[in-house]
Amino acid sequence: MEQEFHKVTVRGLTLDPATNAPIVLLRTDEGGRVLPIWIGLFEANAIATEMEGVTTPRPMTHDLLRNLAQALGAEVTQAVVDELRENTFHATVYLRSDGGECRLDARPSDAIALALRAGAPIFVTQDVLARARVVEVDEGLGEPSQWRAWLDRIQPGDFEERGGGTGRAG
Repeated sequence: MEQEFHKVTVRGLTLDPATNAPIVLLRTDEGGRVLPIWIGLFEANAIATEMEGVTTPRPMTHDLLRNLAQALGAEVTQAVVDELRENTFHATVYLRSDGGECRLDARPSDAIALALRAGAPIFVTQDVLARARVVEVDEGLGEPSQWRAWLDRIQPGDFEERGGGTGRAG
């Protein structure tokens, strides 16, 4: 069965006020919905440095992966957050080369960091959007101060997968 993909943009990064864990915010391009995914500090740093255009004197891990793919004649074509299983988001990185298409299992944070470096689109499946707690943009979350107020009032159960789960990423 073919999954419906929704193109997303990295809206930004923020910190969970209760745990100080980084959260990447993915906004659907058709608007209206934001999917927060808790990620690791190193992955948040990798995403932030690419979003801010910071160059490092030596290649970081995601730069190395992009460079390796290019050296082997492959192109990162997309990253897809495609599953929410046992309270954890899963993603797939799609590569294309002369040999065809290859799909690699990945953590969403790594898939996002690699896609940003490769200039590849990022998608979330309809199934993930339906099962995870997404934030409706009409909840007044357009400005950073509004995000902070929203984060201050959320509870851990607010992000439980419909049917049970926290929706955390690895």
